[in-house]
Amino acid sequence: MAAMDTFLFTSESVNEGHPDKLADQVSDSVLDAVLEQDPESKVACETATKTGMVMIFGEITTKAVVDYEAIVRKACEEIGFTSAEVGLDCKTCKVLVNIEEQSPDIGQGVHGMGTKKPEEIGAGDQGHMFGYATDETEELMPLTHVLATKIGYRLTEVRKNGTCPWVRPDGKTQVTVEYKNEGGAMVPIRVHTILISTQHDETVDNDKIAKDLMEEVVRKVVPAKYLDDKTIYHFNPSGRFVIGGPHGDAGLTGRKIIIDTYGGWGAHGGGAFSGKDPTKVDRSGAYIVRQAAKSIVAAKLARRCIVQVSYAIGVAEPLSVFVDSYGTGTIPDREILAKLKAAFDFRPGMIGINLDLKRGGNKRYQKTAAYGHFGRDDPDFTWEKVLPL
Repeated sequence: MAAMDTFLFTSESVNEGHPDKLADQVSDSVLDAVLEQDPESKVACETATKTGMVMIFGEITTKAVVDYEAIVRKACEEIGFTSAEVGLDCKTCKVLVNIEEQSPDIGQGVHGMGTKKPEEIGAGDQGHMFGYATDETEELMPLTHVLATKIGYRLTEVRKNGTCPWVRPDGKTQVTVEYKNEGGAMVPIRVHTILISTQHDETVDNDKIAKDLMEEVVRKVVPAKYLDDKTIYHFNPSGRFVIGGPHGDAGLTGRKIIIDTYGGWGAHGGGAFSGKDPTKVDRSGAYIVRQAAKSIVAAKLARRCIVQVSYAIGVAEPLSVFVDSYGTGTIPDREILAKLKAAFDFRPGMIGINLDLKRGGNKRYQKTAAYGHFGRDDPDFTWEKVLPL
């Protein structure tokens, strides 16, 4: 792509009431509860949901004593699934629990069944993770992803605070932005298209939906400088979205990994985050490389960059660390990489300590499971803290 060319790029998001995000939040609610009592717990909790049913399954080794069924019901209630009419009734739905302990074959290789020092703890599995950052927003995140996510969050706000009482929990958003390529840096020019599909009750008509979405959602979230008379809007283009949540579609942990990260920018190693303790590098590795990429851009060593780290199961030291500044670096990429290696410890056990990832409770991880794991101003999101380079 030649410098100064313009192009369109799109990112999507889904609300906390989307069945896949319901599953993520349930899994992370379990993780919070277990880590709160026993920070050394090993957790790999998956969730599946469909009409009238939520199932949690996986491997958990812990000294914690928790009521898994109560945790599941509470998470569903907090999202807003309080009746079958909206897609799931947290009080009467069937809750299935199939939890086993972690395989000792994995345990002895990763953490030595509790005998290894933090710096010796190996990765919980093989894999490669990517972190990304860009100077196009104050969050150092892609604008398409930021807007799609914030529109979804605003939909939840107007539902829960009564501004738009017709809104139900499930919903999806999508934002297309026209960009200019400035020598590898991405500069947003305008919002080209906004798509919102929100679950709604039986009483509201499409004109009311469109009016409220424009006035109470879009204009409250999207900066006016990005909107013009050519911006295209699609509000509930299917025409009807009454049936939603698990009633409308099955949900499963880990099916919204692009929404969780960078909205299609950068790259993704493929591993999901929710329901996993810090020894699972799918999560902790992705968090540390986000911090690394953000620190690079914040230090103005590059206008945007991607960082990759890779691991072997049971091995503490990463197999590789990679940096690409897309040609926007103020110093060569090899020098940026040297600075990263001097400032960051990519060993899984040390990531858990340095980012305080063993701390659960207070919805620390449940918060990550809807509206993105990155670019949020919250002290619990320790990986968003910039390190000096």
